[in-house]
Amino acid sequence: MESQVIQKNHQEIVSKPERISGSEAVVRCLLAEGVDVLYGYPGGAIMPVYDELYKYQKQIHHVLVRHEQGATHAAQGYARISGKVGVAIVTSGPGATNLITGIADAQIDSTPLVCITGQVGSHLLGSDAFQETDIVGISTPVTKWNHQITKASEIPEVMAKAFYIAKSGRPGPVLIDITKDAQFEEFDFEYKKCLGIRSYTPTPKSDNSSIEKAAKIINKAQKPLIVWGQGVILGQAEEEFTAVIEKAGIPSAWTILGASAIPSSHPLNVGMVGMHGNYAPNKLTNECDVLIAIGMRFDDRVTGNLATYAKQAKIIHFEIDPAEVNKNVKADVAVLGDAKETLSKLLVLLNSNSHPKWHQQFKDLYQIEYDAIIKNDLYPTKDGLTMGEVLKEINVQSKGNAAIVSDVGQHQMIACRYANFNKSKSNITSGGLGTMGFALPAAIGAKMAAPNREVVAVIGDGGYQMTIQELGTIFQTQVPVKIVVLNNNFLGMVRQWQQLFFDKRYASTEMTNPNFVQIAEGYSIKAKQVNKREDLASSVREMMAHDGPYFLEVCVEKEANVFPMIPTGASVSEIRLS
Repeated sequence: MESQVIQKNHQEIVSKPERISGSEAVVRCLLAEGVDVLYGYPGGAIMPVYDELYKYQKQIHHVLVRHEQGATHAAQGYARISGKVGVAIVTSGPGATNLITGIADAQIDSTPLVCITGQVGSHLLGSDAFQETDIVGISTPVTKWNHQITKASEIPEVMAKAFYIAKSGRPGPVLIDITKDAQFEEFDFEYKKCLGIRSYTPTPKSDNSSIEKAAKIINKAQKPLIVWGQGVILGQAEEEFTAVIEKAGIPSAWTILGASAIPSSHPLNVGMVGMHGNYAPNKLTNECDVLIAIGMRFDDRVTGNLATYAKQAKIIHFEIDPAEVNKNVKADVAVLGDAKETLSKLLVLLNSNSHPKWHQQFKDLYQIEYDAIIKNDLYPTKDGLTMGEVLKEINVQSKGNAAIVSDVGQHQMIACRYANFNKSKSNITSGGLGTMGFALPAAIGAKMAAPNREVVAVIGDGGYQMTIQELGTIFQTQVPVKIVVLNNNFLGMVRQWQQLFFDKRYASTEMTNPNFVQIAEGYSIKAKQVNKREDLASSVREMMAHDGPYFLEVCVEKEANVFPMIPTGASVSEIRLS
């Protein structure tokens, strides 16, 4: 088909009119948006689209997952490491509802997804037909936008809007539900990329006066602290962010989704804030005189008790989403806009500074944390293997260049604390929703999006079994992802809370696990178990060198805890070292 590109109003015309079916139109729309891989599971209500995907399989690689939730997580991993829109496609009813967890995860973590669901024929809507669910109603609270298509002629415009909305401004998931008759119906197809929507302003215009106010406050600060989040990465503002912190000499801490925006080794990187973050940035949040939040939303895991959070400090909030400003923490100065633009403007107004005495406070508190916790996590003297030394060995073998995809639990906090990141988009995890089962399918998507990067999934024995069926996807696609399961035979994070706050009543948290190595080998994945320290380094080295997927089970201490820790409802100043 001869294509043409003409820009007009808020549309970019990328195809001439041609009479085709709605199902083919869906595929043509995906091609026009540059989609080369999507994750899904076929079924009756989406079968016409799958029939067209069969015809276009040289242009679009469809990955057959083993559960629809795996499709959304794989699409998330693809999106998070590539910066592109991830795409998932499934059938109606249970196929559609199985997407919801992944969609909710993408919504709270600002991940751009387009999810396409099949639906019963339009004449059956509302009749409780076989495999009919109101997926538009169900998904409304957890999507950035959704829409049901009942006429084939709606497909091009709605699909164009879906991709535009998903990736513009603060990204997020979009769901498009297409009735089966709309997939069969023919119409004159013409695709026009969406370049804007009336009344939708994805990126607020930056206000120079607010940037000037922020600069004046920062320039006068004696103890400034930056906390940055994923907004720096989503805004592709890593370079501008680095220039700002280096010019102003400001110690900078990160939320878990902000990790890797600057290298772990950067001298101004003072570690992670939050419940299991580093001692210094948490304690000194309540001693800084200016707190500059960049692309983060003051999540409760970061702030602890809001009544005592940074009350002594002036708050400057750089944010693309106006709804996040003053939602949890009142800002003295709010700087709306895209981080790349606003940080560039801020840079020219900042004075050069270094704050040596302030930095020394961070170094002193780091030493306290190192002696009490880090040394024992990374260089243990007792017999049992620690999660920290496994991450240390992954750092050694990957030289800090691997993308770490972690699940949710103790191992996630250990991975975030101890993984070395040299490149942006290297820490892929479920942040806001805390979805167990995220890592295995997300690692598949991440590796497919970045085939030249080493991708290591770090998973607990509990979360691993929630999506263990995706080993079948790895078996079929042979995607060479490395899987490390840190097995303590517990739901470790819940057990830790039970130990500390419920008098060691380990209610339903101890796990009787299967032979994970045999299961992996059943999928023809090379596998090994490690339970001795002397075997760890060689086993990680073997895994990283292996040409293909690899499963490594590391049996770690059963009842080890992750510290530091801010108890629920406590102040960040009350962070515990034990």
